[in-house]
Amino acid sequence: MRILTALTYYRPYVSGLTVYVERLARAWAEAGHQVTVLTSRYARHLPRNEAVSGVEIVRVPVAFRLSKGVIMPTIGLEATRQVRRHDVVSLHLPQFDAAGIALRGRRAGKPVVLTYHCDVRLPAGVLSPAAMAAVALANRIAAGAADAVVSYTEDYAHNSPFLRRFASKIHVIPPPVEIVEPTAEQQAAFRRALGPGGPLIGMAARLATEKGVEVLLEAMPRILERYPRARVLFAGPHRNVLGEAAYARRLAPRIAALGEHWRFLGTLDPPQMAMFFGACDVTVLPSLNSTESFGLVQIESMLCGTPVVASDLPGVRQPVLTTGMGRIVPRLDAPALAEAILDVLARRVSLRVDPRALRSVYAPEIVAAKYLALFDEIRARRR
Repeated sequence: MRILTALTYYRPYVSGLTVYVERLARAWAEAGHQVTVLTSRYARHLPRNEAVSGVEIVRVPVAFRLSKGVIMPTIGLEATRQVRRHDVVSLHLPQFDAAGIALRGRRAGKPVVLTYHCDVRLPAGVLSPAAMAAVALANRIAAGAADAVVSYTEDYAHNSPFLRRFASKIHVIPPPVEIVEPTAEQQAAFRRALGPGGPLIGMAARLATEKGVEVLLEAMPRILERYPRARVLFAGPHRNVLGEAAYARRLAPRIAALGEHWRFLGTLDPPQMAMFFGACDVTVLPSLNSTESFGLVQIESMLCGTPVVASDLPGVRQPVLTTGMGRIVPRLDAPALAEAILDVLARRVSLRVDPRALRSVYAPEIVAAKYLALFDEIRARRR
């Protein structure tokens, strides 16, 4: 099968969405399918075309940025060419260009499947309301033209105003999650490099507004009362994050005030991420709103044996609720977050789940097969 998948940003850009699509595309390619990723050339040093892990990547030039989005004048021409070359179209929302691509797929008689990753909220600005309205309209047009809309969980689909509008098209497929397991020696060396100290509280994310970093900052004084040597390890982009400069400036003094109790590790590769989760005593997702729909890092953390404390948000709460491996807390509630972290630290040894059970649901090859079955179902209906 020739599969075209499209999204605004792709690797090497780091986000849950890009990691999701990379894992899915690679799994399709490993299963013997021809896979093309249509995306933006958001940085000029990136090649226009390349092949990575058996996946063809086509990057469309960017004329200029609009908040977190990009404007690509030639995306229509490239999309027309790519849709004609492929058997099915897999689109990932939110994406401004998804409407045009979905309509091209529909006109060409190709199955179109959307994956709705999360709601979109742009930083405050003069153009933000117009940009938000444009993205919302594009998403509605794309979903209207699609044959099916995929949601990570029933929880998020039920609570999302956007997804409820297309309830008859919803298919629930869990996200693809995998971990590169380190050796015992690698794990021990990683932990030693972090130095001695108290409990390690992990946060794996971009330094972005919706991640709720300030809630963890507010919770730290209470945690330090109990564990004076506790530290936060932040894994992920924290400098020059698109659209988040003002947020980073606002948090900088509070992070600096924590001194040695807060450490940025930067962007880690997959083996390092596994060692990071394995070194932490608890992983925290204090997310704020529906721009977070699941949190892949929760499953990654659990696969490494580390429990999670996450916000009580649709979708985000599901990994903890379905496994029991952690706690959920009200969003924006720093005292509750602190108490939940302390509780998990005290009970960490008893909070375990069989990794095999998680892999049977979230392994990329399992998820990829569910998408392929959906593609085949749509194609069969058209015969």
